Amino acid sequence: MASQDWFDKDFYKVLGVSKDISAPELKKTYRKLARQFHPDSNPDNPKAESRFKEISEAHSVLSDPEQRKEYDQVRAMGSGARFQAGGQGGQAGGFEDVFGGMFGGGAGGGAGQRYGGGQQGASFEDLLGGMFGGQAGPGGGPGFRGGPAKGRDLAANTTLDFVTAINGETIKLQPAGGRPMNVKIPAGVSDGQKIRLKAKGEPSPNGGEAGDLVLTVTVRKHPVFERDGINLRVLVPVTFAEAVLGATIEVPTLNGAPVKLKVAAGTPSGRVLRVKGRGVATTKATGDLLAEVQVAVPSHIPDSAREHLEAFTSAMPAENPRDDLMAKARR
Repeated sequence: MASQDWFDKDFYKVLGVSKDISAPELKKTYRKLARQFHPDSNPDNPKAESRFKEISEAHSVLSDPEQRKEYDQVRAMGSGARFQAGGQGGQAGGFEDVFGGMFGGGAGGGAGQRYGGGQQGASFEDLLGGMFGGQAGPGGGPGFRGGPAKGRDLAANTTLDFVTAINGETIKLQPAGGRPMNVKIPAGVSDGQKIRLKAKGEPSPNGGEAGDLVLTVTVRKHPVFERDGINLRVLVPVTFAEAVLGATIEVPTLNGAPVKLKVAAGTPSGRVLRVKGRGVATTKATGDLLAEVQVAVPSHIPDSAREHLEAFTSAMPAENPRDDLMAKARR
């Protein structure tokens, strides 16, 4: 349902985009602006908070195909039309003149002229109802095909730490233009994910279902773990000796005690060791922990160790590990 203040709000201008912008570009622009003006990035800055609310409202309307179409229709109707008292002669036409031209009525009919489809005294609500597919409701008030209208959706953003996003949690939220509420974040949400919360938006104007709240989640990075779908990745350093000779090492997990992993003799850097069931748990599946081995090279070794290493190098076969790389590059 169209908001009554859409005539006065240029959502395209708020986001700094053209009217023919595509949905992906609109989303990209919104994310950039949301990060720039988010309250978390601008503490105690009322101007940034106000700008963030404007951006959220504009994106809420333009990101919904149906609302965007309706908004464009409302703005097109209002473009160039000035609603003034009825004029005479060369003066600007009045409110009835504008709507009379749109619906086939005669201009200059005076302030008392009514426009109706074969019905005397059609009201302003009747005219708007015809424009947007509605029909007169009981008692002469505005009604809508299929019953009462659903309330308008609201948009909000929240930033979660990595562990909260993985485990889920109930948080307190203050959406732009809405009331404070407790929101349950499901386990396993990812950065940039949108969560639609039913009936948490604006109430219906005529007794229908409330709108939804569309919550966009930003997840802070973790110093050790990284998301890979429903899996978690962690880089695990091993010594040169552990990689060459093999070893049993400990690897951290996100929500529990470390696990022991066996590194096979001759393990190279980049090999991934998998720990089943220690990834992201969602309602559909549970991921794994992927431990990527990195051979740690010491920055300084004592002279005695250097002598042993040189003896080791002399004892090894004379082979160049880059021969295969060079051969492939010449193909």
